[in-house]
Amino acid sequence: MALKNLEEIARGAKAASLILAGVPTESKNKALVAMADALEAHSAEIIKANQQDLEFARRENLPGPLVARLAVDEEKVRGMARGIRSVAALPDPVGQHQLAMELDEGLTLTRVSCPIGVIGAIFESRPDAVPQIASLCLKSGNAVILKGGAEAQNSNRILVEKLREAIGTVEGVPQDAVQLIETREEVSEMLKQDRFINLVVPRGSNAFVRYVQDNTRIPVLGHSEGICHVFLDADSDPAKAVKIALDSKLQYPAACNAMETLLIHSSTAANVLPDLCAGFRDKGVEVVGCVRTCSLVPDLKRAEEGEWDSEYNDLKLSIRLVDSLEEAIEHINRHGSGHTDTIVTENAASAERFMNEVDSSSVMWNASTRFADGFRFGLGAEIGISTNKTHARGPVGLEGLVIYKYKVKGGGQTVGEYSGAGGKAFTHRKLPTPE
Repeated sequence: MALKNLEEIARGAKAASLILAGVPTESKNKALVAMADALEAHSAEIIKANQQDLEFARRENLPGPLVARLAVDEEKVRGMARGIRSVAALPDPVGQHQLAMELDEGLTLTRVSCPIGVIGAIFESRPDAVPQIASLCLKSGNAVILKGGAEAQNSNRILVEKLREAIGTVEGVPQDAVQLIETREEVSEMLKQDRFINLVVPRGSNAFVRYVQDNTRIPVLGHSEGICHVFLDADSDPAKAVKIALDSKLQYPAACNAMETLLIHSSTAANVLPDLCAGFRDKGVEVVGCVRTCSLVPDLKRAEEGEWDSEYNDLKLSIRLVDSLEEAIEHINRHGSGHTDTIVTENAASAERFMNEVDSSSVMWNASTRFADGFRFGLGAEIGISTNKTHARGPVGLEGLVIYKYKVKGGGQTVGEYSGAGGKAFTHRKLPTPE
């Protein structure tokens, strides 16, 4: 069979999206369960394909964090299946009535949620992003064109193959709701398909997200760098401070919501720095610090100025002492990426001010930055974490993948009847929202 070009793929996705928009919830859920079953049934094949990718990654000496995100084992496959089933169990976001209004007797307006259409999702390394994104898009009635990194090509290929086969077993659900592209050239072509693709979701470096934004007329839901902070306030509990800081960095250092910079109020630094540095060093973390941090822990390496703007995604951490809550907030808003930041404090007023004034998509109080995740937020999964301030922000789950349309129902009314000096008046009476 001849390979499709990008316009044909995009056109097919658009056609699939128009069908999928009208597929009932029961059929979408049936397809999702079939997708989960298929991954579990073909676990051995998926792992075998993943081994090829891991061998490629090692030959190419890819960075450790990238390899860590790439690896798939039986538990990871089961986790993929669980994630799909969790999406199936969520309420359908499509067809939800958001408001209802009588414009006049016999003339009503409703606003109803509907799919966006076609999503172009570009990501790297993590094969488990394939079922996450595919399941969220299908449940929300959107077709998706997936593009993973070359390092995960074999894994992504078999995952999409099995997902499409499963979708094909459910009558009325189009297989072209999920498609895969593999080359950089195809990405460039995809970014030109504004006639057919409604939203692009790039997951990667800030430079890559900016490249996408600068090279397409399609709206972009940007998931840029994760320069995340933990601030240990003057009123922080030392035990909580150590526990949260260690988890934020060490639970999964390669994650975009892992802490990269630790801010410590100067009044509490002597109480927590020794235990923190010991805990980080025990786990192989390279710690760099500001001048004052190094004066308290003399064998630390001095942080370069650029460290405060760095996303390590690895076992490295920068520490800076600050003299006030205001200084911490200012540092985060200047150097952070708007992803996730947390304050550790027993002072409720300080916590509230931090969460109000830090300009990030997720702000937290006495909790690890690692909680910023679609699954942990109860969204089932996420297509990505957006630092945008329009449409959707933070972990983007089902609700971030729908938009709305207005429906007007009349009985023959015309605008002329409501125009001019003798025109009828609108009632604009709020109505109960239909179930």
